[in-house]
Amino acid sequence: MAPKPQSSLPPQTKKPRQPPALKPRQMSTSQHLHKGEKEQQEAIEYIDEVQNEIDRLNEQANEEILKVEQKYNKLRQPFFQKRSELITKIPNFWVTTFVNHPQVSALLGEEDEEALRSLTRVEVTEFEDIKSGYRIDFYFDENPYFENKVLSKEFHLNESGDPSSKSTEIKWKSGKDLTKRSSQTQNKASRKRQHEEPESFFTWFTDHSDAGADEVGEVIKDDIWPNALQYYSVPDMDDEEGEGEEDDDDDDEEEGGLEDIDEEGDEDEGEEDEDDDEGEEGEEDEGEDD
Repeated sequence: MAPKPQSSLPPQTKKPRQPPALKPRQMSTSQHLHKGEKEQQEAIEYIDEVQNEIDRLNEQANEEILKVEQKYNKLRQPFFQKRSELITKIPNFWVTTFVNHPQVSALLGEEDEEALRSLTRVEVTEFEDIKSGYRIDFYFDENPYFENKVLSKEFHLNESGDPSSKSTEIKWKSGKDLTKRSSQTQNKASRKRQHEEPESFFTWFTDHSDAGADEVGEVIKDDIWPNALQYYSVPDMDDEEGEGEEDDDDDDEEEGGLEDIDEEGDEDEGEEDEDDDEGEEGEEDEGEDD
C-alpha cells in the first residue's frame, strides 16, 4: 500500500489573542475615584468663591442698614422728647413700667420700687456710630436713698474692640445702700415675687463683669424704651385673678340657685301628683256609693 503524500503546507500555530480595547466607560475604579475627588475639590473651590461674594454683600448690607438706623434715630428724637414731656405728667410712670416688665421686675425688691418712685425720666442715647455703643440716663427727684440727680450707665467698645461699660458712682445716704440689703428685706421681696431672691436693681449699675452680654441694658434699650406705654398699660395680673375668682363664685351661686329651683320644682310636682291621686280615689268612692 502506497504511503499518503505529505502536505507541503507548514504546520499551523495558534496566534495569541490581543486583549479587547477598553471602552471609555470601562475605566478602572481607581481612575473613577480620582476623577470624582477632583470634581469635588473643584466644586468646593467654586463654593468658597461664591461664599466670599455672599459675605461681601452681607457686609455691604450691614453698612447700609447702619446708615438707615442712624437716619431714623435722628428722626425719632423729637418724638421721644415730646413723649418724655408728657410722661412727667403721669406719677410713677417709670416704676410702673419697670414693675410690669417680666425681666426687669425680677431685679426689683420692695425698697428698689420705693427708690424708683422718684424716677422722673429715662433717656436712651445711641452714639452717632451705632456700633460703638449707647448710654442710658435715669433722672431722679429728691429721694431718701441717694444724693444723685442723674444715674447713667454707658456701653461702648474700647480701643481693642472689646465691649466695656462704665457708670455713675451712686452716693448712698447713710444706711440706705440698697445693694447691701439685709437678708430680712430680701426674704420679704422673695415672698412677694414668689421666686428666688434677686439682686437689687441698683447692683446693675455697678456690675461691669460682662458688658457684651448685659441683658438689662439691652432690654431697656431695645424693648422698654421704644415700648414704654405698652408696659405701663399692662393690667395688674392680681386684679385679673381676683375678678376671675369672683366670677367663679357668682357662677357657683347661680348654679346653686338653679339646683334649688329644680328641687323646689320637683317637690311641687310631687305634691300635685298626690293631689291627683286623692282626687281619683274620691271619684272611685263616689262611684261605689252609687
